[in-house]
Amino acid sequence: MALKCPGIQFTVVDTDAKRIAAWNSSSLPVYEPGLDDIVRERRGVNLHFSTDIESAIYEADIILIAVNTPSLPAGADAGEGAGWATDLSAVEHCAMRIAHVAMSPKIVVEKSTVPCKTGDVIGSILRRHGHSGVTFDVLANPEFLSEGSAIRDLVDPDRVIIGGSHGTERAQQVLASVYAQWVCADRIVTMGLWSAELVKLASNAMLAQRVASINAIGALCEATGASITDVARGCAMDSRIGAKFIRPSVGFGGSCFPKDIASLVWLSRSLGLDDVAAYWQQVLSINEHQKTRFAQRIVHTVGALAGKRIACLGFAYKAGTGDARNTPAAAICRTLLAHGAQLAIYDPKVPKDCIFAHLCDPCFEDNSTSSPGVAAAAAGNAVHVCKTAYQAMDGAHAVAILTAWDEFRHIDWQRASGSLAAAPPKSFVFDGQLVIENVAELEQQTGLNVFAVGRSHLQSYVDRKVSVIMSDGRLVVGMLRGLDQTTNIIMQECQERVFSEDDGVEMVDLGLYMIRGDNIVLVGLIDEAADAELDFENTRCAPIEPVKH
Repeated sequence: MALKCPGIQFTVVDTDAKRIAAWNSSSLPVYEPGLDDIVRERRGVNLHFSTDIESAIYEADIILIAVNTPSLPAGADAGEGAGWATDLSAVEHCAMRIAHVAMSPKIVVEKSTVPCKTGDVIGSILRRHGHSGVTFDVLANPEFLSEGSAIRDLVDPDRVIIGGSHGTERAQQVLASVYAQWVCADRIVTMGLWSAELVKLASNAMLAQRVASINAIGALCEATGASITDVARGCAMDSRIGAKFIRPSVGFGGSCFPKDIASLVWLSRSLGLDDVAAYWQQVLSINEHQKTRFAQRIVHTVGALAGKRIACLGFAYKAGTGDARNTPAAAICRTLLAHGAQLAIYDPKVPKDCIFAHLCDPCFEDNSTSSPGVAAAAAGNAVHVCKTAYQAMDGAHAVAILTAWDEFRHIDWQRASGSLAAAPPKSFVFDGQLVIENVAELEQQTGLNVFAVGRSHLQSYVDRKVSVIMSDGRLVVGMLRGLDQTTNIIMQECQERVFSEDDGVEMVDLGLYMIRGDNIVLVGLIDEAADAELDFENTRCAPIEPVKH
């Protein structure tokens, strides 16, 4: 805003002196593409950072409240709404401070994401505790900035929402005139205060719903052999749906989606709308299920994890930001640690201390680097933060891609496969962000086994020669042509022979599978024309999905 409104003075205040010092330094406390250049250009001109909160309030005409509004912490001694309702204590504290300091009329604007009717709470505090004769107009102006593209979103917004109650029309126009310096008039929308507050929650809930929906469809694709890439592309071509937020992943995270949906659940419950609350709660449940499925796939595929090194590529909740609040990576990493794994984590933007803090405390909300010593001590020797992706993969038994950083799309997997602890075909890559495009080609060239969200592992062996050991002891060798709708194996050019545990196996360039119970399990690829003794006890097997046989 300071960049687009050079005639207006903007002062950012905070109680955290270290954070303000960082804003006044060459090392900003947050990473956002393009932000450094803007701050350097406007700082000291019409953009100021200070801890003198009272002076800033006293001098301001418009006050934006942009504080953290997390969910109330859950716990045995927590009260009603714990884990669901929004913690408004910081907002209320700001309102109280404004009321005590302000000596002239103020326009007070909610920028934080808050539940419906929070504006009434702010207004009530200002009226009760403000000085006699001082008037306040309370507006809601929710931000719709997406981390990683926040500057672009602010410079060219889809819409600017300004909400106010009856009697605040002049204040709404004053705020609208600020945005009008760079935003087209038809994108600046005024509405009621409560409606503006709910727009933000509803928008985030619908976006999160799309993520949960495509991940649920991805689970079906993994079970049936359908391609989630094709399904998503087909859906995206429908103009009513579009392509945004329908890419499978390990789930959504960040400071907004989880807590905003939780806020909607609590709001619905408090209004007696239990069915509505259950609907939105299911979005959160699907998201948790996705993280759990991905982590358990690693556990079941790699086998006993105790002492094994797992390379975790990415820790931020999404690419383009250093924010790790509610990141799916933390939940997945904690599951792997619980099974005794040694983690080698690399993220290009999340600081080491922040990684430790989020791993040690699932409720950690501050994305700064506070108390690094305590966090590091709690993590012990099980977590190693690396400086490059290749360093993380060196000596790893498996690789998990947890954030869709662009550099992970360009990994030299031939190089990486040579540094893994287990030689192909007993080395695994778990792609939780679909950054690997030509999976079948990569597997064929490197011998790696790639498991990607929304994709049947068996799919990469279509049109390749494979062998399957059936439950009745038959060894079937042939060309895998695909899976039908009931996930039966479709093979051609088959040859069969009776197979037992004592047999040697003579195959060249074959994928060796077995069927155990209702699961196809990958044993490995035999790439030498030699006898390969099959050890049923020590062979690492990878469960694919239930099949009929």
